[in-house]
Amino acid sequence: MKNCNELDIAEVAKLSGLPASTLRYYEEKGLIKSIGREGLKRIFRSTVIDQLGLISLGQYAGFSLEEIGAMFSHDGKPKIDRAQLIEKASELDQLIQRMETMRDSIIHVANCPEPNQLECPRFQTLIRSAARKRHNEGRLKGKPGKSQQGKGEKD
Repeated sequence: MKNCNELDIAEVAKLSGLPASTLRYYEEKGLIKSIGREGLKRIFRSTVIDQLGLISLGQYAGFSLEEIGAMFSHDGKPKIDRAQLIEKASELDQLIQRMETMRDSIIHVANCPEPNQLECPRFQTLIRSAARKRHNEGRLKGKPGKSQQGKGEKD
């Protein structure tokens, strides 16, 4: 029989806003841990709600579940690597910079006086930059930067 510091999976789902299937998945991945069962229902310590909040915060910040899992000790308490947080903050700064540049470019193209956006020099620069980045990302993943023609297509 559970005590007042314990919650069954339905209660955890209700309090956290997460479906029970997600809770089972998190348990399977070692992100949270049940302390037993009452009938067919998993039982968790009430502290699991805080753990789930940390998991959600980590996901929102862009951490993978694997990275988040490494931020918990075996007893479920946080053991957050501050250097990893600084690194993630730097990644977010870079992402913000790229998104701001993209937003500004989109606004420019939307308001560009050229009759056709393809005639806009700034849009042309943006297109070339995107093509180079895609080509370079493909090369980094070991994929050649070839065109992706389907079979039977001719030049």
